[in-house]
Amino acid sequence: MSKKLASIGAVSGATVVSRILGLGRDMLFAGFFGASALASAFVTAFTLPNLFRRLLGEGALTAALIPTLSEEVEENGRAGAFALVNRVASWLLVVTVALVLLLIGALAVLRAMPDLEPRWYLGARLAQILFPYMIVICLAAVFGAVLNLIGEYAVPALTAVWLNLSILIGLGLGGWLLAETPAERMKWLCGAILFGGLMQVSVPAAVLWRRGWRPRFDLGTGGRFGMLLRLMAPGVFGAAIFQVNILVSRGLAFALNESAATLLYLANRLMEVPLGVFTIAISTVAFPVMSRLVARGEIEAMGEEFRRSILLAMHVALPAAVGLAVLGRPIVGLLFERGAFGAADTDAIVPVLWIFCAGLPFYSYATLVTRAYHAMKDMATPVRVAGGAFVLNLVLSLLLMRPFGVNGLALASNVAIAVQTVVLQWILSRRAEALAVRRLWRGLSGVVLVAAVMAAVVAAGRWGLAHVQMPDVVRNAMAVGVLIPAGVGVYFGLAMGLRIEGLEELRELMRRRFARRGDGAC
Repeated sequence: MSKKLASIGAVSGATVVSRILGLGRDMLFAGFFGASALASAFVTAFTLPNLFRRLLGEGALTAALIPTLSEEVEENGRAGAFALVNRVASWLLVVTVALVLLLIGALAVLRAMPDLEPRWYLGARLAQILFPYMIVICLAAVFGAVLNLIGEYAVPALTAVWLNLSILIGLGLGGWLLAETPAERMKWLCGAILFGGLMQVSVPAAVLWRRGWRPRFDLGTGGRFGMLLRLMAPGVFGAAIFQVNILVSRGLAFALNESAATLLYLANRLMEVPLGVFTIAISTVAFPVMSRLVARGEIEAMGEEFRRSILLAMHVALPAAVGLAVLGRPIVGLLFERGAFGAADTDAIVPVLWIFCAGLPFYSYATLVTRAYHAMKDMATPVRVAGGAFVLNLVLSLLLMRPFGVNGLALASNVAIAVQTVVLQWILSRRAEALAVRRLWRGLSGVVLVAAVMAAVVAAGRWGLAHVQMPDVVRNAMAVGVLIPAGVGVYFGLAMGLRIEGLEELRELMRRRFARRGDGAC
């Protein structure tokens, strides 16, 4: 079994656990709050600390930190890398604490403004409570990046597990057994998020401690810290553009009506299951590999790593998008339709999910192509392209939200990410022959063909279930429990049988496992 596939498996396995717990958390959230103004206020409020988490933690900082740490390890060993981590973490702590205090004050001013709709005051109050989460999750992102660099992939991938467990326990037990009103349940939810954030930073810090790291407050600016800032600066703008894009979309949805922000959130969460489990896992493992190859000047090898990673991601993203689109209604009905979330909410969210499914392959592709730029220490090009995509998304959102409502916002987001992906790959293809898109056509065409066959099989199965008399909940359960595994089996069986590019390592893994079983039988 290749080391790369083993690492992807470790990240994917940990992320699967996280996503399952995340779905449980979203089911509780939808059941308790539905698509109400309170739910939309929470979704909008929680977007704010997550914006800065992506901006200062997982996004630009991680993208700049891994190549810089790679050079530090090569020159000064692990001790030098740990010293740089202490310096980064110290400055990050100071910046995030200052930002939290500033933003809480700004929201206090907003709450003092007259004549706003009640949901805006509610959203501002929830955001004030949730902003401290930003401090711990940004530090957790730094510790996770270091662990990824030293080959410890599972622990950072489990970061979201601690948050989801905390929410499930806090909301599931406290909100269910002790709270009597939606407002009281919301207090339990916010408290669980803050406690989960403490767990998210404590676990990777403990693992780093066992690897020899010792925390030290250091506000120095020497060494590679200056290089890190120079690399990070354009990435911050790129991450800011992406996160402000999300914030604007949810803000426009929040302004549109009381339910739109929640519908966007839940549809996006379903899309994030395949994106987070597989695409992020692949990019997490491929990024340090591509960075090392670029540092050695092995551009052809880096291009091959990029090609394999893209095709492997498409082998997941495209069939997942097709499956979610065909089975969208039974999936939403089974997961969310209970309590405060009714059949009308299901009818409203399914078209949003269909639109997001069309964009899922582009999101996956954009994630990996951006990592290719970062591996080459080019942070500026993705920023410029993302800036254009942001403007496009904003203009389309304003044009489409009134006639098409929340569906218009989802469509605008999809068009923007598709344009962003195409432009990024076009520029990359012109930069190096090893990264040219023509090297992907054969593999991508095979993925599209097999996904179309899978879609036909799953659609036929759903048609058959629709003509059998049974309760809706049973029909939904069968659609999810039977047709999804069947679709996965059809897709990968056909793809491996036809030897579609991108699954070479998976075929080798299965060959070796079957060979070991055969040896054991003898």
